[in-house]
Amino acid sequence: MTFEAYGSVVDDSGYEARGRERQALSLGIDRLERLQKGRFSFEDLVESLLYVRRLWTIFIEDLAHPENGLPEKLRADIISIGLWVVKEADRLREERSNDVMQLIEINRLIRDAL
Repeated sequence: MTFEAYGSVVDDSGYEARGRERQALSLGIDRLERLQKGRFSFEDLVESLLYVRRLWTIFIEDLAHPENGLPEKLRADIISIGLWVVKEADRLREERSNDVMQLIEINRLIRDAL
């Protein structure tokens, strides 16, 4: 395989990965929007918030990996956002907050930037 061909495979893989990340974030946003509209059971609340928490935990772990190709400053900034998302999801789950809109907005911003 030539370097050019390898480069196009890597580029395609990155594009596909971003697509999967967008899909995962969209699913989380859909779940959060249902919570915002008040159409949920307690089980839905817990499952939705745990989904968002797990998703961001995966993102944080990937960003913290030394072989992640993003610039270090960008990785650190996104990790900070991710830690906030995880904490806010926990606050909502523990009923110490009821503002789902902030989580929706930050997830939209990140998804749309991919």
